[in-house]
Amino acid sequence: MESISLLLGEALSPYQVTLTPRAQGECLVTLKNALGAIVVEREFSQTQLTDKRQLTDVVDGLHRDVLIAEGRLEPCVIAALRNVAQEKAFDSAR
Repeated sequence: MESISLLLGEALSPYQVTLTPRAQGECLVTLKNALGAIVVEREFSQTQLTDKRQLTDVVDGLHRDVLIAEGRLEPCVIAALRNVAQEKAFDSAR
């Protein structure tokens, strides 16, 4: 778990990352800014944190959540970007 914490810390710098084990194999991931204020707090399963592909998704999701929490990205923009990506995938599949 310590190596996962280090990986998350590097990927989500400059935020301080704390992992707190929870019941039933869950883990609470907390990101704090330089002032110590919680910016994002999410719960993930141990599987998501130990599988390389899923860990990449966790980091991407946390990055997105930080941007939203700081007001640098609106949720509607994310929805629009997803729609464009789905349309491109659909068009290339034809």
